[in-house]
This record gives sequence, C-alpha cells and structure tokens, in this order.
Amino acid sequence: MRLILLGPPGAGKGTQAKILVDAYGIPQLSTGDILRNAIAEQTPLGLEAKAIMDRGDLVSDDVVNGIVSERLDAEDCKPGFILDGFPRTIAQAEALDRMLAEKGVKLDAVIELKADADELVRRVIQRSKDSNRADDNPDVIRKRLDVYESSTAPLVSYYDKQELVRPVDGMAPVEDVTVAINSALGR
Repeated sequence: MRLILLGPPGAGKGTQAKILVDAYGIPQLSTGDILRNAIAEQTPLGLEAKAIMDRGDLVSDDVVNGIVSERLDAEDCKPGFILDGFPRTIAQAEALDRMLAEKGVKLDAVIELKADADELVRRVIQRSKDSNRADDNPDVIRKRLDVYESSTAPLVSYYDKQELVRPVDGMAPVEDVTVAINSALGR
C-alpha cells in the first residue's frame, strides 16, 4: 500500500501514520527524517543537503526529491509506504509522479485529514503544553496553516483529478479517524 497523508498542521497525520505503520507494516516516510538520515549516512545527496542547510538556506526541491527517491528504493518500501510531509507543492507532486512511474509503482490513495482551523489552533496550544515544542504557539500555527492553505492544500485538487483522494474527518476522536481511514482504504 502506497499512501500520502495530507492535512493541515495538527490534524493528526503523525498519529495516524504511526497507527498505519503498525497496522500495515509499511514505513512512514517523513521528509525531515529522510533528510536527517541521508545526512547521517553521508550519502552524496545527504552531504549536499547538509552543506545547503549549514549555509542557512532551504534545501531545493531537486535535492529533496532525490533523497525521497533514494529512500523509496529501500527494501522496506517495497511493500509500500506512507508519505507524511511530502509532497508539499504541486511541483513536488509532479516529481513524485515521475519517480513512481520510473519505479513502476503507483499511489493507492491520498488520505485527506479535514480539520477546522480554530480547533487546530486549540489542539496545538494543548500539544505545546504537553510537549513544549517551540513551534506550537498560536502565531506560528496560524502562519503554518496559511502556508498549508497556499502551498499544500492545492494538492487535494491535484490528486482528486487522479481519483486518489479519500477525505476523512480529522476532527473526530483518534479511533474514529483510524476506522474512517481503514474504511476509505477498503480495509
């Protein structure tokens, strides 16, 4: 099973990804984790990414796409994967489509976790009390929601044209969201 989890920050993508990993035995691929692993393993693309980050610059789509492509070739991804945090833009989605076509595989579904912005802000404030994450404050989360709406939300339409989107109410209790995802996947 090859999935993308889409949804705004705080919608529960990470929580549901962990549940799906346990249920289906496929890895969750977070762009940040992939980048850190490539750097730690000192792959050529990892070293290139490190040099860019050490300068304080953002890693280009070309480098991120290359690192994701390398990760998708790993043995544990053969039965499937869950992409979380990638793609973030239409350009990255188009690159992913090309990558998967070259590898002879296709996405099975894009799970869209729908969520209310005000409730997300409340959730993130609560999460910050529990985890003390620096990026979990109302101003930062509102900015992240704005970035999501402008850059990532258009992916729903992009993948809807491919008939891959499975909308799920991300505001429901965790267990109900899990049941809805499994139902949307025909499981």
